[in-house]
Amino acid sequence: MPDAPFALPRYLTSPAAGWTTQADVLVVGSGIAGLTCALRLREQVDRVLLVTKTELSAGSTTWAQGGIAAALAPEDSPEEHLDDTLVAGVGLCDESAVEVLVTEGPARVRELIGLGARFDTDAAGEITLTREGGHHRDRIAHAGGDATGAEISRALIAQLEAVRADPGIEVIEHALVVDLLTTADGAVGGATVHVIGEGEIDGIGAAHARAVVLATGGLGQIYSATTNPPVATGDGMAAALRAGAALADLEFVQFHPTVMHLGEGATGQQPLVSEAVRGEGAVLVDAEGEAFMTGLHPMADLAPRDVVARAILERMEATGTDHVYLDARHLGGEFLERRFPTIVARCRELGIDPATEPIPVAPAQHYASGGVRTDLRGRTNLEGLYACGEVSCTGVHGANRLASNSLLEGLVFAHRIAEDLTRRLAAGELPATPTTVVGGSALLDSRHRRELQRIMTKGVGPLRSAASTEEALEALAGLARLPGEEAEPGPLSWETTNLLHLGQSLATAAHLREETRGGHVRRDHPEHDDAQWSAHLVHVRDPHDGEPTVIRLDVDLAWPEGDEEDDEDPQEGTQ
Repeated sequence: MPDAPFALPRYLTSPAAGWTTQADVLVVGSGIAGLTCALRLREQVDRVLLVTKTELSAGSTTWAQGGIAAALAPEDSPEEHLDDTLVAGVGLCDESAVEVLVTEGPARVRELIGLGARFDTDAAGEITLTREGGHHRDRIAHAGGDATGAEISRALIAQLEAVRADPGIEVIEHALVVDLLTTADGAVGGATVHVIGEGEIDGIGAAHARAVVLATGGLGQIYSATTNPPVATGDGMAAALRAGAALADLEFVQFHPTVMHLGEGATGQQPLVSEAVRGEGAVLVDAEGEAFMTGLHPMADLAPRDVVARAILERMEATGTDHVYLDARHLGGEFLERRFPTIVARCRELGIDPATEPIPVAPAQHYASGGVRTDLRGRTNLEGLYACGEVSCTGVHGANRLASNSLLEGLVFAHRIAEDLTRRLAAGELPATPTTVVGGSALLDSRHRRELQRIMTKGVGPLRSAASTEEALEALAGLARLPGEEAEPGPLSWETTNLLHLGQSLATAAHLREETRGGHVRRDHPEHDDAQWSAHLVHVRDPHDGEPTVIRLDVDLAWPEGDEEDDEDPQEGTQ
């Protein structure tokens, strides 16, 4: 570890606010979580402000191929869905959070259909359900074959467009949240927002609100190769961490087993080959054509993602190659084009025809199982701050997310947040109070982003060790020491600095966790260790010196739900 702990600033350097706006609730993000929450709140509170980083449809939801998991079939049950989720989470799921997910999930999916989402159906009009890794039942609802996220995003955005004229909701696109605004006692009362626009809403402004809901997605751009879109730079997680929110399970990064391998040096967002392709019968093979998953796990190619990713990495290492292959040729061109039109088209654009040749694949960053720690109502340890979707850590995923549970999590917990906020605001809770911004930190110039990504990929990727994580921490500390005057305040430097702050926290957690669990392998600790590591690592910034305190919790992640109608403080005992 570096000689001294790193320090996180409270605020990023930015110009003074040139405009202000006011709302009851500020929702940040326009994926399934943000849109669901904003639409639900619009029906129940006076004024909702939804801000999104680029355009409404640019987030990770649009890119979701596989589908949304829910126990919709008569032969399926929430209990079976719960069991599969707990197994995938490798002992670190919070069972109460998973129970919420699987029991409320089917109703939320049916509500989504009522809002206009069109899932694929059979000749009788029933939703066609398929299977993905880790599921013992067909419970994945999909749309457009492999365009589920795009269809869900379309349906929710259509609902939002239908109420654009409603004075109770305002939408600001091309709006990057820089920092959370807090009161003297640490409660969250809004955010500083940078808008690329014209007129009054342009540049830095202050969006004041009685509550803030973060639905900003993940941090995939912290690695050289990811399935995440370019907007996934961890802005919500980083802003929350600087404000004093607790972040948990950051070390549990999921690396999707089957991301199309584009050759050495390929960076940025990489094409995902959905797990649903294996669900329909595609097989992983090595360069010699050997199907290597057979015998490694009872579910073979449909084992949980961490198992498959690890098997691919081991086969790559044993054969001295940088990828394996996904063979779907036996499924036939007609079936592949009908079931996976988006994947087939993208593969052919890149010179590979899945109908006649195997697809080169390798693991790449896909999902952050950790994030801003919440209870079962989406509340964080900061009064007035909520989080849902990939930015959050509800305890649902544990050390490894079960396939297609992410869209469901965003849907279920966004609904819970809307209900909790409606109740609290009606009761006069979360009053508007003054917030202040004091000072700002040195920024990391965006020209160092590729280096940061290289450091994280090499040292804190799916294969780790004490030596690799320590080397990463030292290199990140070197970036943090660079002269701040070389970086001008602006979206690129703010994003890059967010990646640096989260990289330091993630690498710290990865260094501390001396075991193999979930999506990563610790070469120096090749087994998972329940005796020592049935625990969560929680990061909280010290308000006095800025150093993040790492707290080890050997208890369930989520706070007790309690009686939602009473005055119980959900923050009691969180730190």
